[in-house]
Parts: sequence; structure tokens; C-alpha cells
Amino acid sequence: MSEAYRVPLKFKVSRPILKAVVRGIYHVLAQVKIVGKENVPYGRPYVVAMNHVSIFDPPFAAAFWPEFMEIIGAADVFEKPGQGQLLRAYGVIPVHRGDYDRSLLTRIISIIKSGYPLLIAPEGGRSHVTAMRRAKPGVAYIIEKTDVPVLPLGLVGTTEDFWRRARRGDRPTLEMRIGKPIMLPQITTKGTDKHEARQASADLIMNHIAGLLPEEYRGVYADSAIPRT
Repeated sequence: MSEAYRVPLKFKVSRPILKAVVRGIYHVLAQVKIVGKENVPYGRPYVVAMNHVSIFDPPFAAAFWPEFMEIIGAADVFEKPGQGQLLRAYGVIPVHRGDYDRSLLTRIISIIKSGYPLLIAPEGGRSHVTAMRRAKPGVAYIIEKTDVPVLPLGLVGTTEDFWRRARRGDRPTLEMRIGKPIMLPQITTKGTDKHEARQASADLIMNHIAGLLPEEYRGVYADSAIPRT
């Protein structure tokens, strides 16, 4: 049994400062629109699953989300000047894309079971284009082990040319669309069938995210998007 997780004191100090600074930067550079805050189950553990277009997504989501979230980030980004320092200061959890890391999964599950919300990109990395790619089944494994709701999060406007447009003074619109919590169906199958069931659950999450997004963002989920109600 894993030990209960507690946010280290240094991150309790740094996160409010970082959140205020990053939020201020986005307000200066862009027009920010947030929809669906009423869907957040405050004070409870849950997983926030977002579409991932560019490096601007995680800081945008973290800065404007109404609670502090634990965040998973690609390990290679930690080596980039500026970005790496920001991730370390917030306490982002590094993950190596494509690797199976049992200790990391145990840590993530412990975080959620300890009562903290978690931000994850089911696609496994940024797409560099607006259109979504197919999700990895790992997000369904995490939900299976924690039995918490998933909040679909659709991000619009955080394209890779955002910084160029912002520097020009265009103040492009950035939107954060928060969907209603969903519960994934329980998985009772085994072997290959279990893997397929997890993939189906991951796809279900992405269908809900797609329903929050414009058509050009839906990618492989264009024909299966579940419209928000």
C-alpha cells in the first residue's frame, strides 16, 4: 500500500505566486474566456483530461483552474531553459513518453487517492496542430485504479503561433471549456480484452473533450464527439 501524498511546503509557497504571475501574463497577452467553472467538484479528487496542442496548454490550464492541480509533464521539457525551471518550481511530475514506469503510476495513484486533482493529456504529448490524436490507454488505467470522475477540458487558441500573434499585439482569444464530470464504466475483462476496454474508455474521454471543441480541433474524434449539454 502506497503512502499518502502531501504537497511539499516549497510548492505550497511557490504555486500561488506562479499562478498569479502566469495568469497576469496571459491576461496581458490574450483575451481569456473560461466556461464551465460550475462543473468543478471542489475539494474532491478528480482527473482533468485536456487536449494538448502546444507548450502553452499546461500553464494556461494551471493558471486559470479554480483549484491547484498536480500536473504530469514530459521529462524532456525539463531540460529546456526557462520551461524546465518553471516546471520544477511548480512541482510538475516528469514522465518519459512511451515508457512504462510502475513507480510513477503508483505515485500518481497515491496523489489522487490522497485527495488531489490531477491534470493529464491523454494524447501523451502535444500534437503541434489543432486536430486531436488518438489517446493512450494509460489515463483509463489511472481512473480504473482510483475510481474518480474525469473532467473533460477543451483548450482553444493555444496554438504554436500564439506567442507570435501575442507579440504583434493581436491579443488572441484563449478559451478554457470545462465539461461536466464523467464516470468511466468499470472494466471487468482480462488480457487483451482489458487493454481494448481501457482504450475504449480513453476514447470515451476524448469524445467528451471533442464535444467541447470546434470542429477543426476534433481530429480523429470528429465523428464521435459527444456535444456538451
